[in-house]
Amino acid sequence: MTTTLKPRITQRVATALPQGTALVGGGTAVLGLASYVHLSAANHAMSADSDATAAFSVLWTVVFSIGLGLFFPVEQEITRVVAARKVAGDGVRPAMRRGAMLSGSLLCVTVIPLAVLARPIADLLFDGDISLVFCLAGAFAALSCAHVTRGVLAGLGLFKTYGTQLGLDGLLRIVFSLALALSGVHSVFAFALILTVAPLISVAATVGPALKAALPGTAAPWREMSQKLGMLVASTLLAQLLVNIAVISTKVISTDDTELVTALLAALVLARVPLFVFGAFQVSLLRGLATAAAEGDRRGYTRLLLRAVLITGSLGATGGLGAVILGPMLLPALFGAPDILTAADFGWLAFGTTAYMIAMVLGQALLTSGGARRQLVSWAIGTAVLIGVTFSPMALRSRVEIAYAAGSVVVVACMAVALRRRVR
Repeated sequence: MTTTLKPRITQRVATALPQGTALVGGGTAVLGLASYVHLSAANHAMSADSDATAAFSVLWTVVFSIGLGLFFPVEQEITRVVAARKVAGDGVRPAMRRGAMLSGSLLCVTVIPLAVLARPIADLLFDGDISLVFCLAGAFAALSCAHVTRGVLAGLGLFKTYGTQLGLDGLLRIVFSLALALSGVHSVFAFALILTVAPLISVAATVGPALKAALPGTAAPWREMSQKLGMLVASTLLAQLLVNIAVISTKVISTDDTELVTALLAALVLARVPLFVFGAFQVSLLRGLATAAAEGDRRGYTRLLLRAVLITGSLGATGGLGAVILGPMLLPALFGAPDILTAADFGWLAFGTTAYMIAMVLGQALLTSGGARRQLVSWAIGTAVLIGVTFSPMALRSRVEIAYAAGSVVVVACMAVALRRRVR
């Protein structure tokens, strides 16, 4: 009885998740672990220089807010278009080329201002260290390449190769950061350069299957991919701003409180453990929703969306409870961060993370159902709430934490209303 029950439970769990989640999950887990190792190694190596650790914290935050905000939408659009072409039996090479050109254009738009304004940016964010501005540009270039290949791999359903790229990226970050720390390197530039080198090597090692599977097809007009890319980029930038702004706003508002900047980044990483798991789920969810929409499977689309919201909420609640209980103890032990945050701080961050993940699920549904404009409006309203709370008269720490949670909840509410109308 027991032996027959276990396979049934496993099968139910597997069918509740979009296809490819497990394959991407392994790579995402390694990449998530790499974030902890990289931050921990860098903070311990530079523990004697609080300005350096704060500058590295801000660099990390900018890379994974603005960088992902710009280039992850390209991956999403490539995934959507490639999945639709595969359903129609059309070749995807033209779509891949268009995606690469769009990603390259976004990179140029980003890197040129960095070059022109390198000195002011260094003074504002990195305590005058201009080398970190060049590291920032290099990390953007690496993300540009990575998200194009990932979009093609996800759209074609090559999740094993997709997961391999993520896993290799994470493994290289772990190896490089530990090697620097064990060698006694204290240079913030060396640890920052890992954000460029590791992704580029992982792309070079896994681009082959994407190129091989991208067969010739009908011409891809610009409107097929770029028509709503502007709204999608704006939405994703606002989403990344919402989830990462706590560190940047603390640095800008209180330039002297380097301990709080370092502690907040480490706390956000701990509170966002569920996001690393959610990353694997999100990739396969987008392809599942896009495929169901292309096939006209309305019932399957709705069922997948409801399951996604339930699983995401459960994941956020479980991870949030762990962060509240263990976070204050793990903060100084794992990251060498100042012991200045409490369980209440982690509670706000964990609650905001859960709401943020649900908003990401609803945003995927709006994107695949033709509601890109409503998605953008929802993120804009949530960001406005976040800014309002951030500049309220509360204590700085409370402002940035509550702003994160309040902004995320408002986005969920706005998207839920918009999506209910779309599904109907």
